[in-house]
Amino acid sequence: MIFDYIVTKIDGEYAYLKRLDCDDEIFIALALLPENTDIGTKLHWENFEYSIIK
Repeated sequence: MIFDYIVTKIDGEYAYLKRLDCDDEIFIALALLPENTDIGTKLHWENFEYSIIK
């Protein structure tokens, strides 16, 4: 499965991610996301790995 997200909120060590194709939202530890992830960052998830969409 492949999903694209946008970071909507950062709360301590966790980021809230909203899927771009629906209204699903998840939260995940910042340590699992690419370096320099911030609010508004778009992320691509594939093969259990996140990458920043430029």
